[in-house]
Amino acid sequence: MSLSKTPVGRLAPSPTGAQHVGNARTYLLAWLSIRSRGGRVILRIEDLDSPRVKAWAVQQAIDDLKWLGLDWDEGPNQPGCEISYQQTERICLYRSAFDQLRISERVYCCTCSRSDVLAAASAPHASQEGPTYPGTCAHRTAADAETLAGQSFCWRFRMSDKNWLLTDAVAGTRNCDVNSELGDFVIAKADGTPSYQLAVVVDDHLMGVTEVLRGDDLISSAFRQLELYDFFGWEAPQFAHVPLVVGPDGRRLAKRHGDTRISVLRDAGVPSANLVGVLAHSCGLRRTPAAVTPQELLADFSLERLPRTPFVFTDDTWKQLLKV
Repeated sequence: MSLSKTPVGRLAPSPTGAQHVGNARTYLLAWLSIRSRGGRVILRIEDLDSPRVKAWAVQQAIDDLKWLGLDWDEGPNQPGCEISYQQTERICLYRSAFDQLRISERVYCCTCSRSDVLAAASAPHASQEGPTYPGTCAHRTAADAETLAGQSFCWRFRMSDKNWLLTDAVAGTRNCDVNSELGDFVIAKADGTPSYQLAVVVDDHLMGVTEVLRGDDLISSAFRQLELYDFFGWEAPQFAHVPLVVGPDGRRLAKRHGDTRISVLRDAGVPSANLVGVLAHSCGLRRTPAAVTPQELLADFSLERLPRTPFVFTDDTWKQLLKV
């Protein structure tokens, strides 16, 4: 990333359900990182996961962000370009990028089911993403799709043999041999509808995003996306992968840890500054979890103060939030 560029970041909620405290922490950090340097913030709705998208969740996410005290310069209600800020309305852009991949033979059609991939795995894989794809269909070409009429298939991106070095603003230096460690990944459905990986790369490039701050469960996605940036000849953003919010059991915050939806706190009359204060304390930005606004955190914000371990959300955290 060029140091001369105005920082541009994005808040990118996925409306597959309600936003929770873990999401709020990441959004707050993404906003602070950009605003503290006088940059621009974009709001983008990542609603490509159609079977799981909830119609009500888009507006609720917007309301949650506003309640937290976060703002943005471009988004669904503040257009800055001619194209929508909802991914389902940007399909034409992704199809154009996919066509470039297909013409260049960087994608191939894959008929393997999830069970096929699991059965072919040489060892168990602890990642939520499942095992590395063994390359069963890698011999195919893009044109082979014409011979698969009536068969179920997806498109996989053909990885290079590069060993990528990632200098992450929070997670530090990481490297990955993408072919052996990650393998070819699904990049589109049979009809060319894009996966998350392709859509976010196209969007971040076209929107001029210079920094992508998100949860550290997506570090492997950064290496996949670096492959795409390299193919298209686009400059990659600075990545910053922050630790997640987890429950007392060490697992990612979820329903099993109680109701941590932002909307529940909002509807219960909890001041947003209470939540921001707790999150700021968890990030090392304040010595105590006392109530504070995002604007009050800007003057001395630094990602270097962020702990490199997950934030454990406990019953004591709840008590602090409910102090009015």
